[in-house]
Amino acid sequence: MTISFIKLVALFVIFSTGLLSSCAEFKEAGRTIGHTTRNVTREIGHGTRDAAKEIGHGTKRVVNSIGQETSGETESAPDE
Repeated sequence: MTISFIKLVALFVIFSTGLLSSCAEFKEAGRTIGHTTRNVTREIGHGTRDAAKEIGHGTKRVVNSIGQETSGETESAPDE
């Protein structure tokens, strides 16, 4: 083996080690971004679900209220 081949192998090992550590950093950054995105999306979904439930309950109360008023008017109409 020549000296230049040994230097080339040593350079390759050093370069590969640097890539591995940088890959770990990219993987960690990706994991952080992914988890943050998941958590934010979950919170948005829960907020939307809760808002839709409240709108549904409010609508149900209004419809029931109107229904009671209407049924009260139809029941009292024959008495007059």
